[in-house]
Parts: sequence; structure tokens; C-alpha cells
Amino acid sequence: MSYLNITPREIQKKLEERFFINGFLSLADLPKPSTFKDMERATTRIVRAINNNEKIMLIGDYDVDGVTSTTLMKMFFNEIGVELDWIIPNRFRDGYGLSPNLIPRVEGYDLVITVDNGISAVYASKLCKEKNIDLIITDHHIVPATPPEAYAIINQKQEDCTFPYSEVCGAQIAWYLIASLNGALKSEIDIKPYIGLASIAIIADMMPLQHINRAMVKAGLKLLNRSKLPAIKAFMEKLDKVILNAEDIGFQIAPVLNSAGRMDDAKWSVEFLLSENIYDAKIRLERLIEFNNSRKVIEQQITDEAIKKANLNDEVLVIKGENWHEGVVGIVSARVSRRFEKPTIILTKSENKELKGSGRSFNICNLFKITEPCRPLLHKFGGHHSAIGLSLATENLESFREEINKNYKKENYTKNLIDPDILGELSFSDIDFNLINMMKSYEPYGQENPRPKFISSNVIIEDVKDMGKEKEHRRFIFSQNGITQQGVLFKTKEIFHIGEKATIIYEINENHFNNRVTLQLMIEKII
Repeated sequence: MSYLNITPREIQKKLEERFFINGFLSLADLPKPSTFKDMERATTRIVRAINNNEKIMLIGDYDVDGVTSTTLMKMFFNEIGVELDWIIPNRFRDGYGLSPNLIPRVEGYDLVITVDNGISAVYASKLCKEKNIDLIITDHHIVPATPPEAYAIINQKQEDCTFPYSEVCGAQIAWYLIASLNGALKSEIDIKPYIGLASIAIIADMMPLQHINRAMVKAGLKLLNRSKLPAIKAFMEKLDKVILNAEDIGFQIAPVLNSAGRMDDAKWSVEFLLSENIYDAKIRLERLIEFNNSRKVIEQQITDEAIKKANLNDEVLVIKGENWHEGVVGIVSARVSRRFEKPTIILTKSENKELKGSGRSFNICNLFKITEPCRPLLHKFGGHHSAIGLSLATENLESFREEINKNYKKENYTKNLIDPDILGELSFSDIDFNLINMMKSYEPYGQENPRPKFISSNVIIEDVKDMGKEKEHRRFIFSQNGITQQGVLFKTKEIFHIGEKATIIYEINENHFNNRVTLQLMIEKII
């Protein structure tokens, strides 16, 4: 593992290069709603339904993107004084999105609108047509070879769609539909604050923080920080935050919103976001935090079990459990993947005895690409480069494990790849507030604009202390050529000794404590 030395000026140049294609866009650069295929057709149909007092049902999804998409649509319909019923499918009872299981609940409705789902609902769309229900699909996932039958489909991945950006999330498309309806209805609702909620979805759904995504998140964070929504106020109070950043959303807010769908029912997250007063918001937030705390306990138990079951002779880990909680297998696969530095798929038996689970990639491995040829062995499969969901019969498990590992080897992924997020070897003498302030100008960091990581060699551990209730974290003082830096390593059982020499991989952040601001190295790995 060899990296070139890097200076602050070279760091700035590397960060600048990330935005070479699209530059730094603002909200003024957002494309018009009409650039989406079927946007005007969908808008006209919804306006007709509103004017004729037709019954409208909205169907969302149980992740953060689906929850915020549902919330945005419901908020807008509330503001214009129009009834809109909504369903968030239950992960355990209903399955994903507009499934045939939901059809009895939409009977009697004139119009069904999906957000963040529907593009794979081929059979359910036929059932809607048979029952004379017009269907409008808004989704951002890959369009199948045979798309569903619908009155209108708004999806930027359709071949004949002129919207210029392929990687946007469901909440952004919902926001665009709201913008189109706002204009058609001449309702003059100020929908700019809605971008705050959309920014939560962009981050949580791991959209690339480039082009308009960056513009919407940057504006959205500012809007969230002055939001009057009781739910956002309750979150900020609970987190003891005056200003929210992208990391707060990714690591604090998104997991809490996700936890309801993972552990019970995502409707609780929608109801929280729709809270009309701070009292209700606080009570509902406590319920979500309880879900999240339960999720953490179960996730840790399953992670420990999965680690013991891992066959480290494989390059792609395929690990099966008997009664593992279906709602957390995606997070467990990410944890195990980071632990062993290998792509990982975690599977558990569902009620109908099939295996169901999630996979997470590691480094540059395209997990979707190496799983795609295994489709004949799978019942269901979907996802993208770094994350997949799938199901298969138990008897196909061993064949699947063998084939996906063969596919991995065909791609010639090598173990000693340089981590592309590490910008170079950084000297402690270059770590100061000038460097931090320069890096701040390229925020928000996230997918495809990762927070810069660095490596420093010949570092001496001058001091190490345990932190946390279970003493699962470590606080360090490191030195290099007489210059000291503080560092923190979370969730480790490793023992470190004062005086040891090491190589460290880390990010740099500001630590705000007792009205003091200090620099702190967020350690990823100590070698």
C-alpha cells in the first residue's frame, strides 16, 4: 500500500477535479419539470382528479427516500386542501412497493400514484388496469425490459426521457411533480422549503453529491437549519444541534427514520415528519429512537454471528442465518464487508422458506454486475453498483455462492488496490484550520464526493484511553516528527500500546466541546 505525499494545494486541486464535468451548480440550474417524460401527462391527470373530487391513493416505500417522498406529497396536498390517502407498505407483510398484496386496499380509488417505487410492479399494474384504476408511477430505479402498464411513468432512466441527470432519488422526482402541480393549479404554494426534506432523501439514498444533487443538498441543509417543521426542530433539539450537516443526516437522522420500517412499520416515520406541533413530534421521535435502539442491539447480535460463519476462503462472502431479522441484514452486510474488506451478502430464511437478503460491495467491486449473471438462480434481484437485494431457494444457495465467486474472479479485482478515497500521504505539519476551512468549501461530502481521507506513516502512539459505556472506543494522542494530533477510533476490540509505531488512515474534523474547537483525526484504520 503506497501513496504519494500530498500538500494542501494538491488536496485542493484533487477536490476541484471532482466537479470538472458539471461544475458547482445552484438551484437556478435545476431543469424544468417538463424535461421528465410523462410529467405533463401525469400533471394533467392529477389536476383532473382534484377538480372532479376523485379518490386518490399514494403508495410510498419503507426506506428514507420513500418516507420523505410520501411526506412531501402529503404536505403539498394538505396545503392545497385536497384529500390524499397514503400507504407505506409493511416490509414484512406487504413486501416492496406496489405489490399485488396492496390491490385490495386500493380498490374503489380512481387514481393511484407511486413514489420511489412502481417501476417493477408489472403484475400489480395489470391488476390496477383490470379494476379501472389509473396508475401514475414515479420512480428512479432501473426500468425493466418490459415496463409496467401505467397511465404515466415519470422515471429519469427511461430511454426517451430528456431529464439530463440519471442519478436522482425518488423524493427529488416527487418534488418535481409537486412543482409541476403547483404551476398547473396556480396554487402559489412556496415549495422551496420542501427541498429540505428532499435533501435528507438524497443523502440517505446515497445519491452522488454532484450536479443538481449537490445544489439541492447544499440549499436543503440551509433550509433545514431554519425549518419551522416540528419534526426537524425535535431532531435538532434531541441531537443538541444548532446547525445540521450532511454527516448528521447520514449517520444520525437517516438511521432513525429508517428504523421504523426495519423494525415495525414505516408509517411511524411519515407520521413523525408530518407532526403539526412540537409536542407530538417529540413523542413520535422517542418511538423512532426506541426502534433504532432495538435495531442496534439486534444488528450487533447478527453481525457477531455472521462474522463467525464467514468463509474467508471466498472473495465474495455469502452468509446464511436461520432466524436473522430481515430488517437489518443490509446493515449487517455492510458491517461484515468492512470487517473483512470483501463484498458480502447476508441471507435469512423468510416465512415462505426462501432465502432473502441484502449485499454490500467493497472497494471498486461492482456487486450488481457480478450478481446479474446469477439471475437464473434467483427469485428476485435488484440494486446498483454497491448494494443489492435478492431472494432465492435454499437449494440454489451453494450454486449461487460458487457462481458469484467465479464472476468476481473473472473481473480481476485484486486485493491490494489503492483506496481511491485516500488522497495521499499527509504530514502532521500540514494539518491545521486552514486545511479544514479549505476542505469545507467542497462540502457537502457523500457519495461520489467522499470526505477526504489521508494516510500518515511513522506515527507514534503517545497515549491511548478507552471511551464509551462498554469501553468499545479509543482516544489517542499521536505524534509525528514532534508534532502531536488527537485521534478517535470507534468500535474496536484491538489493544494498542503507548510507544508503538503505526500507519494511520483517517479523516480530519473539528471537535466542538466546552466552547472550544480543536482538530481531531477520525481514525478508520491503524496498521
